[in-house]
Amino acid sequence: MSATAAIPLPALHASHAGIWLREANGETRGVSKGEAINRAADTPVLMINAPLVASRLGYPDLNGLDLLELYAFIHPARFCVPTAKGLAQALDMEPPTGDDAVAEFLQRAATRLLQGCEQPDWAEREGAWSILQSLAKLRWPWAQVVAPHIARPAQAEKWLFSRLPEWEDAPERPQPKQVAMEEEAVAASLARLTGEGAERREGQRAYAQSAAQVFAPRERDARPHVLLAQAGTGIGKTLGYLAPAAHWAQESGGTVWVSTYTKNLQRQLRSESRRAWPDRRRDGSRPVVVRKGRENYLCLLNLEDALQGGFTGRPAILAQLVARWAAFSADGDMIGGDLPGWLGTLFRKRGITALTDQRGECIYAGCPHYRKCFIERSARASAQADLVIANHALVMINAARGRHQGQAPTRVVFDEGHHVFDAADSTFAAALTGQEAIELRRWIIGPERNARGRRRGLAARLADVASYDDAGGEAVEAAIEAAAALPSDGWNQRLIEGAPSGPVEALLGQVRSFTYARDESGAQDAGYGIETEIAQLDGPLVEAAQEAGVTLAAIRKPLMALGARLEAVLEDAPDWLDGQGRARIEGARHSLGWRVDLVAAWESLLARMGGPADPDFVDWFAVDRNDTREFDIGIHRRWLDPMKPFAKVVLEQAHGVMLTSATLTDRAATGDGGRIEDWPHAIARSGAPHIDLAPKTANAASPFDYAGRAEVLIVNDLKRGDLPALAGAYARLIEAAGGGTLGLFTAIKRLRAVHSRIADRLARAGLPLYAQHVDPIDTGTLTDIFRDDRAASLLGTDALRDGVDVPGESLRCVVMEAVPWPRPTILHRARRLAAADEPGGAKNYDDRIIRARLAQAFGRLIRSRDDAGHFVVLSSAFPSRLLSAFPEGTPVIRLTLDAALARVAAGPPTGKAPAAASEMQIDEKDMPY
Repeated sequence: MSATAAIPLPALHASHAGIWLREANGETRGVSKGEAINRAADTPVLMINAPLVASRLGYPDLNGLDLLELYAFIHPARFCVPTAKGLAQALDMEPPTGDDAVAEFLQRAATRLLQGCEQPDWAEREGAWSILQSLAKLRWPWAQVVAPHIARPAQAEKWLFSRLPEWEDAPERPQPKQVAMEEEAVAASLARLTGEGAERREGQRAYAQSAAQVFAPRERDARPHVLLAQAGTGIGKTLGYLAPAAHWAQESGGTVWVSTYTKNLQRQLRSESRRAWPDRRRDGSRPVVVRKGRENYLCLLNLEDALQGGFTGRPAILAQLVARWAAFSADGDMIGGDLPGWLGTLFRKRGITALTDQRGECIYAGCPHYRKCFIERSARASAQADLVIANHALVMINAARGRHQGQAPTRVVFDEGHHVFDAADSTFAAALTGQEAIELRRWIIGPERNARGRRRGLAARLADVASYDDAGGEAVEAAIEAAAALPSDGWNQRLIEGAPSGPVEALLGQVRSFTYARDESGAQDAGYGIETEIAQLDGPLVEAAQEAGVTLAAIRKPLMALGARLEAVLEDAPDWLDGQGRARIEGARHSLGWRVDLVAAWESLLARMGGPADPDFVDWFAVDRNDTREFDIGIHRRWLDPMKPFAKVVLEQAHGVMLTSATLTDRAATGDGGRIEDWPHAIARSGAPHIDLAPKTANAASPFDYAGRAEVLIVNDLKRGDLPALAGAYARLIEAAGGGTLGLFTAIKRLRAVHSRIADRLARAGLPLYAQHVDPIDTGTLTDIFRDDRAASLLGTDALRDGVDVPGESLRCVVMEAVPWPRPTILHRARRLAAADEPGGAKNYDDRIIRARLAQAFGRLIRSRDDAGHFVVLSSAFPSRLLSAFPEGTPVIRLTLDAALARVAAGPPTGKAPAAASEMQIDEKDMPY
């Protein structure tokens, strides 16, 4: 095959603008959906992102030669945006000039990929031939095409599990030295990170000096230094807190933890940290480590099971491609790491989660791959690191469970600090649901009937202990017997049919009936989930709760007894208990403790039934549904103020904690037209008052010219609820902007309806439209596609409102379909009522939520000094008191849709004062409260 010849296979491309087919040795022509489907069914055709093509054709069973699968095989652990343009960039090729040129490009790209296999400098050659043989047996469509291009190696290739390096134990680091944070040293550290000749930013310097306070020695036990630091976009807060962190870590020998809420910021932090630390120390260890929950990493035992028959069909092909990636991965991170985010979405049965430790079934040292485990490697590396980049949930869970590798974090920076409340709300919640209960049953009992996979119950995981220790064996048997009363497969259908099995299923059946009877939300007809408060319960439900509580207690007691026996085995170790066995039993103890705490929380939930309410908690029943299909039923409990447990388990244990964000405080309007930063509310949501601590505060305003480079346009002539008009407005705004638009919705149903009405129209104009909850692509990859194409637009919900970083011309217009009112859930109502006695009352509680959401959404628009654009809200009833959410000086113009289109079509603001526009009075009767 010559360097210029295209592979002799037909190629198919489908977009909202049309469908194009290129014959193996012919011309490209437009075809109908029917012809495209027939050709793809008869002959394997080249395509890119087969599930997306299938979605565009309306034919979900479409199969073919997907170039993304070929790319994942030939270049594992390499980044590639999953579009024709992205593939062209990854292969250093000229991208196609239009949709009609994509099919021909796919032929050339396939040629380039296959030729790469023949090059002597192919970096990922090792292991490729062996895995290709396995893929051929699985009838991978590419196997016969690739085979002639990969020569059989002279020597047999090592199996993946023998190629992976082993981690090594290291002595625990000594406690950090006490370091005085001198102002000059912090300034010098910041200068080193920003680089010689960098612009001197006084706001960043002041921010760094404030951040240094949390690294000072603690003066009293359980009294950490706490700093709340607000830093507007453009301050450079990442380097601002890394500067004192790097200085403290170097001088003290301690470890700093930086916690984020989004994976995008984790990636950004890893990049920025290279300015302060090398990739490796002289001894080969890593000074910077990214830590995530166990469920993010590849489990080698799960992978081995999948490779040896645990997966069949297409999932088995996925397992082989993951094995290719595992050999070249930097850290085994499958969710947000160097595994392409799009790889799992190419396989309809999502097998990625099955290859991670989702259920906490790790057998630790009992695993044959324990010494090569990615999870254990990351945990041990973090114990020796100067900087650990983690997420809010992991920091809180580790603190609550005492599951630290090495010393517990003493200095923690919570970036995206406005989300600490939300993370604590989820972390310290309790929920007794059908799905949770069946997972506990499976963890205790193991596989039942004809279940496939490597799932193991307690008896299998602790067989040696049970055989050695009679009391331990009896506890295992008692736990298994008691767990048989938990929900089993088919529980949901049995409840619908009114035939529950066992006390817990009977309780869930009562909860389901009670919730349907009491629901007044109107969500039943809309297909959404429903809920009702736990109040005025009838006798049968209370009795069912009591019986279920007895069942749970019967499970908890043998688990506690088993935990005690494991402790005894460790204290009086038998001859056969080696170091690996000890580590496995230690891990089993922690897993048992987690389950015991879980069951105890469930018992506490049930004990409240029929009794007085606990003022610290909010309890409710819920039936979770999706398009009228029920998928879970349960009892839920949340802390009224989740910062109460956060303060106890996180703040009290730390020596210094910093919460930082661009939107840490609420910018409330004053009566005279000014603004005030609501620090009292920010302090309350930090948890510090729960330990009688007054945190320090700092505020660094953004240096960006919002007044000259952004406009807020409030469209006042769209009728609320008019879906055709809403769709038309989105289409016209995207056309006026020439793409580069981020559309934000408060309801998935409206997002889908708008997308279906406008996608074809925009595509025909050369403006591709992608949508969360519509396109079979993960959110991170959708953002990558959007960032990579100036003409593309993206529709989404909450996940795109916060944490999306798309600087430059790819994002020049943000459109919100409505004011983001908080959803009136039972939990929201309880917290709103609790705020009734605060200044501003319950109404101000809602306003703070809305302003925070608006501020975060607006923050997507201006990410760098050169960014400019429009922020459009399609709401005729936008209360004036919410306008303080936008940066001071930003022009706010109320106008008609036609006038807004004219301003957007004229291009982003260039620094000139906005033209006059008529102001419309706001009718606040349109508000939901």
